[in-house]
Amino acid sequence: MFRQMLHGVDSQHAFNQIKREGMHFLYRGVLPPLLQKTASVSLMFGTFKTYSESINGSFPAVSPFPVLCIAATLAGATEAVLTPFERVQTLLQDRHFNTKFRNTYHVFSELRQHGYKEYYRGMTPILIRNSIGNLLFFSLKDELRKLFPKSSKNSLLHNLVIDFLSGAFVGALTSTIFYPVNVVKTKMQVCYGTPYISLIEAFRQTYIERDRSIRKLYFGVHVNYTRAFISWGIINASHQFLKKIFFDSGAPSS
Repeated sequence: MFRQMLHGVDSQHAFNQIKREGMHFLYRGVLPPLLQKTASVSLMFGTFKTYSESINGSFPAVSPFPVLCIAATLAGATEAVLTPFERVQTLLQDRHFNTKFRNTYHVFSELRQHGYKEYYRGMTPILIRNSIGNLLFFSLKDELRKLFPKSSKNSLLHNLVIDFLSGAFVGALTSTIFYPVNVVKTKMQVCYGTPYISLIEAFRQTYIERDRSIRKLYFGVHVNYTRAFISWGIINASHQFLKKIFFDSGAPSS
């Protein structure tokens, strides 16, 4: 998916690239997303709840939907502090840096030579993606859940399946909507030691490289929404399940 994002090639071409370089490169850069995803999901749900409670406490007259919008946007902005992990992952996954960077620690140390600002390349599209993406996720997942048939027994398995499906569909939809934003973000973050380019300039360059075709900005989207469907289904079902466990045990839910 990353190679299709970066180079605008089809799946077969991307697979052949990896095959020529060696399949051991499939897991190159796996540490940053492991660290980033764990922290990002925790921040997403935790700060959303914290911001919602804070706004409700300070402005009790505000209706629920504006509270949700503000809390989701702020939670997404908070997640952007983890931009350095995405930045390092992008450099490790680009085949042009296969011999330049050894591992995650090496990339972090090399970036430091160019200043702390270098860690935050591509932060603007991440802010847009996270903020609006969170707004869509939190506002749609519960509404979608209401559309599924209810179980008369309210069984645990039934609830897990419904939570999985509602999270999966909304996650896949949101991820697909913002796929071109991730393409542009990749264009910005794959640069190393070069002058910064703006979000607009990165989009212009990418659009021209893709033969001025919007369709080519979506190369790799099928892999993306498949991954998003599974991962966000698991995330949402796990979150709801753990909330029930902590709530039933008398501990504060998160």
